[in-house]
Amino acid sequence: MFGASNSHPDIHWPSGFAPDQAHGFCQTQAVVHAPPQTAFALLTDVPRWPGWVPSVTEVRAGPIARTFKVWFHGHPFEIYLGEHVPHSRLGWSGIGAGVQLYQAWLLTPIATGTHVVTENVVRGPVALSLRSRSPLWAQRLNSLWLAQLKRLSENAPRPDTG
Repeated sequence: MFGASNSHPDIHWPSGFAPDQAHGFCQTQAVVHAPPQTAFALLTDVPRWPGWVPSVTEVRAGPIARTFKVWFHGHPFEIYLGEHVPHSRLGWSGIGAGVQLYQAWLLTPIATGTHVVTENVVRGPVALSLRSRSPLWAQRLNSLWLAQLKRLSENAPRPDTG
């Protein structure tokens, strides 16, 4: 399992959300055999999340394009987009159900597609409780989310280059 010292050096953390300030931290990475644009498009198509993001059952757009609400394991979370650099990086913070979180995504083009890194920090009483009861919960969730992203990206229609 990765610890805070394993945070990718190119991840940007907002004030108060660095891995060494969190009650929980995890990192997951994979090679996706598709271009960064494909994976990025899936990650930013928030209304489609309930169809593929683990445990997200509903999404509602917020009053501005940079906010939205998701229901995760039946609990509402307010999400605020913090970083959005097309095809290369995303970051959002979430508040709900006794948890504050920040999730960062880094997408780097490589010869075989895209190297994807996602890291999460969580804070709050629920994060502390989960850390003691199920220390790998966030790692498992991120791994499943990344596996879904990989599957959908690799099976997405390719643009006609001819």
